[in-house]
Amino acid sequence: MEAGGQKRLQITGIHHVTLICASLERSAPFYRDVLGLRIVEETVNEDDPTARHFFFGDAAGAPGTVVSLIEYPQMEEARVGRGGTHHLALSVESAEELEGWRAWLGSQGVQATEVLDRTYFHSIYLRDPDGHIIEIATRGPGFGPRVESSQLA
Repeated sequence: MEAGGQKRLQITGIHHVTLICASLERSAPFYRDVLGLRIVEETVNEDDPTARHFFFGDAAGAPGTVVSLIEYPQMEEARVGRGGTHHLALSVESAEELEGWRAWLGSQGVQATEVLDRTYFHSIYLRDPDGHIIEIATRGPGFGPRVESSQLA
């Protein structure tokens, strides 16, 4: 993608997502043992060394797989509204794997929705110990080609 002979800047994906939690002792087992993410790093937040900061991800801690949690036990609960994040979505390869996740979560005492058909993928929703909404979604069938709004005029 070039504009005027120069390479255009491009976002290549989501690097990581950071959530605030009340207790890493409560949240770490959920992300590690229930969701199966590996603890990649246990540290303090670089911007606030008084806050513990854990990173969870795949076996290599690869960008795009990382969810980090910063512990702030004294912070009040969030309110839904503009400027907030509604949910984060994790991906699985197939509808069968999604059903497997739903069964696994149930066996761990974690409530999840029925499988929902979102046209472009199928998904379930659950909440982590702090109430963050987590979606687990299939990769397909996908969005497919799209006409850019600038081409519609």
